[in-house]
Amino acid sequence: MLRTHTCGALRKSDVGSPVTLCGWVDSKRDHGGAVFIDLRDRYGLTQVVIGPPEAGESLIKQAGHVPNESVILIRGVVADRLEGKTNAKLETGEIEVRSEHFEILSASETPPFTPGQSDLPGEDLRLKYRFLDLRRKEMQQALIRRSEIIKCMRDYFAEHDFIDVETPILGRSTPEGARDYLVPSRVHPSNFYALPQSPQLYKQILMVAGFDRYIQVAKCFRDEDLRADRQPEFTQLDLEMSFVDSEDIIGLIDGLVAKTAKQVLGKDISLPLPRMTYADAMRRFGSDAPDLRFGLEIVDVTSVAAKTDFRVFRGTADAGNFVRGINVKDSALKFSRRQIDELTAFVQQDFGAKGLAWFRVEDDGTLWSPIAKNFDPEHLAEIKELMGGEPGDLLMFLADTWEVTCKGLSGLRKRLAVELKLYEDGELNCSWVTEFPMFEKDEEAGRYVAMHHPFTAPLEEDLPLLTESPEKCRAQAYDLVINGSEAGGGTIRIHDSKVQSQVFELLGMDEETARDRFGFLLDALRFGAPPHGGIALGVDRWVMLFAGLENIREVIAFPKTQKAADMMTGAPGEVDSDQLNELHLRTVSAKT
Repeated sequence: MLRTHTCGALRKSDVGSPVTLCGWVDSKRDHGGAVFIDLRDRYGLTQVVIGPPEAGESLIKQAGHVPNESVILIRGVVADRLEGKTNAKLETGEIEVRSEHFEILSASETPPFTPGQSDLPGEDLRLKYRFLDLRRKEMQQALIRRSEIIKCMRDYFAEHDFIDVETPILGRSTPEGARDYLVPSRVHPSNFYALPQSPQLYKQILMVAGFDRYIQVAKCFRDEDLRADRQPEFTQLDLEMSFVDSEDIIGLIDGLVAKTAKQVLGKDISLPLPRMTYADAMRRFGSDAPDLRFGLEIVDVTSVAAKTDFRVFRGTADAGNFVRGINVKDSALKFSRRQIDELTAFVQQDFGAKGLAWFRVEDDGTLWSPIAKNFDPEHLAEIKELMGGEPGDLLMFLADTWEVTCKGLSGLRKRLAVELKLYEDGELNCSWVTEFPMFEKDEEAGRYVAMHHPFTAPLEEDLPLLTESPEKCRAQAYDLVINGSEAGGGTIRIHDSKVQSQVFELLGMDEETARDRFGFLLDALRFGAPPHGGIALGVDRWVMLFAGLENIREVIAFPKTQKAADMMTGAPGEVDSDQLNELHLRTVSAKT
C-alpha cells in the first residue's frame, strides 16, 4: 500500500507517529515560508504542513505550486496543532502532519468546478465531468448510503434463507407495458434480444423449479419517458417466494423496512406498517402512492353540491361527476388572492382542472368566498360540516371528473405540504396500498390492459369476475409507499395455466400470440407450479428516499439525463458501417 492511513483516520493519539498519506489537494495556503495543504480522500480531510525544519526550500516551493485537485503523496510525522488553531468541524482537527516528503502523483489541470465550491454549476456540466462531481462529499455520502442499504438488504434475506440467483440480461421481447431496449443478434439475422424490464418470468420459473426463496439485485431497463425519479436503466431488489400469500410477503418487507431504517438511519419504525386499499387511497388522497406525512385528506361534497344553486357545482354533480375538496387548516390568512390564483393556474395547467373554488371559514363560523352568494346558508353549513371546517381554515374544491379531482387534489396536497412545511426534513413514512384493480380499460385500443402485469392473480373471491365483470376484479397486488413515492410493488402470481390463458385472452391476446410470447411460461405452469408471489423494490428510489434527496440521479454513480444520454461518455453514439453490416442492419433517417 502506498499509504499507511486515510485522510480521516488520524487523531490526537497518533501524535509522534510517522505516516504516509495519499489524496487530492482540496485547498492550499501559503503562509510565507510554509505551505498548508488540506489533503482529501473519501474518508475525510487532514491538514498537512510543508515547512521548516522538516521540509527544505525546494520542497516548500514545489508544494506552493501544486494545483488544486492534484493527487499527491506525503510522508511525515503527526503533530499537535498549535493552541487556538484546532478545527472542531473536522474529526482530524486536533492534529496536523508535518511533511518530510512531498510527491506529485498526478497533477491536475484547472477543473471546470471544484468539489467544495458552494455555487455548483448546472447538472449537465456536472454530469459531463462526473468524475469531478463524484468527489463531492454529498455525492460520496449518497453512494456510501447506497452500498449500506444494499448490504443491509442482502444480509436480511440471507438471514431468511433466500438464495441469490442471476437471471439473463439478454432475453425475449414481450411487448407489454413500457418499450423494450432491443439488442440485434449477429448470429440470428433479423432477430433481437430484449434487455429485461424485470426478471419477472425467470423468477416465476425458478419457483416452478423448486427454488422457493429467490433474491437478486437486478439491473433492469425500460425505454420510457424520464422524470426526476426514473432512469432508463435502474436497479431493483427482486424477490420471489413459494407457498406464500400476500400477508407473508408484506410481513417480510415490513421487517426489511424496520431493519434498514434502524441500521442505516438509526430510526425506529413501528410495525406492522399501516395499510389501505387502492379504493381508499384514491378516495382519501387521490393517489395510489399517498404521502402520509401530513393530512389534507380529500372529502367528497358532491351530495351537497347537487342541491346548490351554484351552476358549476350542481352541473358537475348532475353530469355524474364529483365535487371534492381539502381543508387547509389554519391557513385562511396565509394565502392572498394572488397566491390562490397561482394555485388555480397550477391545477388547470398541470392536471386539466377547470378551476379552483375556495372558501374561508370566518371567526363567526360562516364561509366567505366570492362565490358564497350563490349558496344558501344551510348548504354552506353542510359543506363546512363535511369538511370539518373551523375558524381560520381554508377550504379548496375541484369540480370535475373522478380522474381530474384525484390528480388535481393529490398534486395540490403535495404542493401545499411543501409551501406550508407540513412535515419535517428527514421524516420517513412507510405504508402499503393493496387490492389494486386487475385491469384498466384502454379506451383508444378498446381493450383491457393489466394494471400491474398480466401474471397477477385475482383475489380469490373475485375469480368469478374474470368472466362476469373484469373491470370489477381486484388483484392480489400490493405497493410499498415511502413519503408519497412507490418504493416497491408486488403481486401473488397466477400458478394455474388455464387462469393464465384466460387473463391473456381478456387482454386481447389470442392463443397463438400468447403461445408465441409466453409459451415457455404456460408450459412451466402445466408441470406442477406452486402458489407463489414476490415483490420488486426500487433500490435507486429507496436510497433517494432514505437519503432525503429529490433526484434519483444523485444516488446513481453514472446516471443518464432526462433525454437518456450519458453526458460523460457521449452514449448513445453512432456505430460504423462494418458493425451495422455484421448485424445485418441499416439506419434510416428519423421522421421529422
